[in-house]
Amino acid sequence: MTGTDTTTGASDSVGSAAAARAVAAAGVDAYPRIVATLIRLTGDWALAEDCAQESLAVALERWPGDGVPVNPGGWLMTVARNRALDVLRRATVERRKLHDLALLAPTDARPEHDVEDDRLRLVFTCCHPALALDARVALTLRTVCGVPTADIARLLLVSESTMTRRLTRARTRIAQAGIPYRVPTGPALAERLPGVLAVLYLLFTRGYVPDGEPAFADEAVRLARLLDGLMPEQSEVAALRALLLFQHSRRDARRDAAGNLLTLARQDRARWDRAAIAEGQAALARVRDDGPYAWQARIAACHATATSVDATDWSTIARAYDALADLRPSPVIALNRAVAHGYAYGPAAGLGLLDEARAEGGLSGYPLAGAVEADLVARLGERSRAVTLFRAAAAAVDSAAERSALLERATELSR
Repeated sequence: MTGTDTTTGASDSVGSAAAARAVAAAGVDAYPRIVATLIRLTGDWALAEDCAQESLAVALERWPGDGVPVNPGGWLMTVARNRALDVLRRATVERRKLHDLALLAPTDARPEHDVEDDRLRLVFTCCHPALALDARVALTLRTVCGVPTADIARLLLVSESTMTRRLTRARTRIAQAGIPYRVPTGPALAERLPGVLAVLYLLFTRGYVPDGEPAFADEAVRLARLLDGLMPEQSEVAALRALLLFQHSRRDARRDAAGNLLTLARQDRARWDRAAIAEGQAALARVRDDGPYAWQARIAACHATATSVDATDWSTIARAYDALADLRPSPVIALNRAVAHGYAYGPAAGLGLLDEARAEGGLSGYPLAGAVEADLVARLGERSRAVTLFRAAAAAVDSAAERSALLERATELSR
């Protein structure tokens, strides 16, 4: 291993546990910076990821005795850069790559915007539309977030070998298709940005659903913060950040002590993450456009700031869903619009919109449509019919948590 930079300075020696925490904290920010920079210089994704991982491993070995450097990120970048130099020298690759790496200045000496540009390049390349959606998700988790391949495989319910092959194919596709390692500009940015945001939204959704893996949601929130920090002028990026924060603020209140799923009406709002809500409000305040994420963030803000379901500004939510249905119509938006109108203007109004949505055919086979109908019918006072509908919806859902919650509603109405 080429000598590690010691000019950044270090504190006194620390214990292994404290060093591990320091490495983990530094790695959150440093890993994507290192990977992005080394990919730009070498074009070798595997080398960049391996060197970034090795820098973390070396830190775990050295920091307990040497102390945590004053600039942990700079220390990690130096170790990764030196490791890349060693590998390239042994492989006797073309001189141009070696020359570029040799000229790479330490992280703390480089203009910050250069590093930020590298990270943006990395995000847009991982989310390129030439890649299949699952490949974009996996590559983003591995390369931008630094999630180990084995963990990604577990999260996506495939074997580690399958995930390794999927990641390899994605990297190969990037090389063979000549996908440029750059952030698009002008009209191309407007065309590509929604695809990047869609990957983040999908990541979050996979973690937020009742039987989902929370790590997905955590990583999506972190990526939304990163992207918003790098592209503060993009209104829809700020809107997505706000939306995810509002939704994520309820993560600790969505289940009771026994693990049962709780509806909004039953959640203890004192357990909602007020810091996340405040951060979401600050992000939403910067939103000036009326894009799809902006409308969804405004809806989520109404829920996040209400003191109860009854105190929720349902008329504002209903109008937002009206706008969203015009902007980006979909069966799910139509269903949620029916719910909002049912609370804003009465259950009969909601049932009318639900009938319209079903007539269009998009909700066929969607079990939660039955759950919405059951709730609206119950609010009309037709308890017996609502019980039947709740039980039918419970039989149709795949999620055990949702099934249990729906059957509980049926039991309550039967009493």
